[in-house]
Amino acid sequence: MGLRAFWTNYKVLIVMGSGLGLIHWGWYNMRSNPLLHPPKEEYVPEPGIVAYASRPAAAPTAKSK
Repeated sequence: MGLRAFWTNYKVLIVMGSGLGLIHWGWYNMRSNPLLHPPKEEYVPEPGIVAYASRPAAAPTAKSK
């Protein structure tokens, strides 16, 4: 089995495998870049948005006779 036969038989596997490896390697390099991460002491999270507010409890009506 020569190199030409190997390339024609496994072209998709070779291209997809190497492309997937390069994509993961680039993603790892991007994630580990310290310039893309803000310093922890300067990061102040904003408060969450309240999407639901419950009604106040109804006062019980007292029937006295």
